[in-house]
Amino acid sequence: MKNNLKIKRPSKKEVEHYLEEWEFLEDYRLQESSLKKLFTKTYPFNTNLDDVLVKVCTLNQFYSTQIRKIFDLAKHIVSLNIDNDLKNNNLDLVEKIAKNHGIFKKKKDGTKGKELYLYSFATKYCSHHNPEIYPIYDSFVEKMLIHCKRDGFDFNNKDLKVYPLFKNSLLSFRKFYGLESFDLKQIDKYLWQAGKKYFPKKY
Repeated sequence: MKNNLKIKRPSKKEVEHYLEEWEFLEDYRLQESSLKKLFTKTYPFNTNLDDVLVKVCTLNQFYSTQIRKIFDLAKHIVSLNIDNDLKNNNLDLVEKIAKNHGIFKKKKDGTKGKELYLYSFATKYCSHHNPEIYPIYDSFVEKMLIHCKRDGFDFNNKDLKVYPLFKNSLLSFRKFYGLESFDLKQIDKYLWQAGKKYFPKKY
């Protein structure tokens, strides 16, 4: 089904509109504030399996990421000793979390398929430790960025799945549309809400 909504060009006015809309989304707003408290105040480190398991479970539930083997993922994160990477703003950390965790897709016959690439989850996990350094990737953000290519904002679509290049694309997007007064978390709130409106998921 073709999207008949006219998508407004990104602008300071549009971003401000969606940031105002965000304040009325009580469930999402409180969800984000509780995650911020959990990741930065209650359990800011990632060396204790109990702490990491709580963060993985909560993130999985709030974002409906549908990861079934959350215990295996929590153990994987602990094994990576990620706190120095977070401290040093290492963007390669996203890929470290996203793969080599031993969680595989099941085939229709019940046998083990290829390992899942938990890219979106990994961006969320890192972002809730430091949202300005680690912007979130999801399908709504991707669709909005790809849509904006028609304005002359250009990038390689494959770059969005390579995290340092994805972040560069967001920074280029912000500069292209003159949105430097907004931080990356605000840009994310705008792109996510606009993407959700213009490109709703079909269930």
